[in-house]
Amino acid sequence: MKSKILMLSLLALLSFLSCGEDADDNLIPSTQTNLKFTHYWDNTMVTNADFNTLQFTNENEDLLSMERLRYVISDITFTNSANQRFVLDQHHLVDLAIDNSLNFTSETQIPTGSYNLSFTFGLNNETNSENLLDLNTVSFNVPEMLGGGYHYMQFDGKFINANNEEQGFNYHAIRAVDNSGPNPTFPQDTFFTVNLGMVTVTPNAEIEIQMNIAEWFKNPILWDLNEFNQMLMPNSEAQIMMFENGQTVFDLEE
Repeated sequence: MKSKILMLSLLALLSFLSCGEDADDNLIPSTQTNLKFTHYWDNTMVTNADFNTLQFTNENEDLLSMERLRYVISDITFTNSANQRFVLDQHHLVDLAIDNSLNFTSETQIPTGSYNLSFTFGLNNETNSENLLDLNTVSFNVPEMLGGGYHYMQFDGKFINANNEEQGFNYHAIRAVDNSGPNPTFPQDTFFTVNLGMVTVTPNAEIEIQMNIAEWFKNPILWDLNEFNQMLMPNSEAQIMMFENGQTVFDLEE
């Protein structure tokens, strides 16, 4: 009798399993992530067609032009509601002069869903000490006397100075350094985390990240190009100012 009951129980269990969901039905699909980088001067879109023309006025009322804008981001991180983190262990150089650099598709796939998106502007100190061949190729290096490693950003152009003359500026962000020479010291880290907020990752979706270039000159520090225009790499005060102003530069497309 017991064996008959056991057999009936097994048959009932098998019948239940056969009618249940296929295990594959519960799998969350994974996908690559596609990021698009756009650039604005406040509410006006900026492209490389706008280079070399004195047409932008910063918060200090300096009239300026742009000749080059390129910057590196790294450690792109997607964090879900369970605090599970998916880190794209890659860096990417965005160059406004090169259209195909304005798009980035990850090599790593992540499950579809909602995430908080963040990334590092620049390179953390460990990555910055590595030999990054792609950045070597495009001359993004920092001289050894200034600590070596790589730029975080190169932003160049011209402005009309206090003498009403056209003058160049080189707004270059690097790791802040003191005591330039064989034994440089570093007063503080100047790479920083950009926390963009929530995004939805789906197949073929494009996430647009915007840079407001005007913010580099105004918030929280009003930037005077007459005072800070060139030789900013060995100037740790200027590097820390860039670090502070950079906190509000990036945003998600609404």
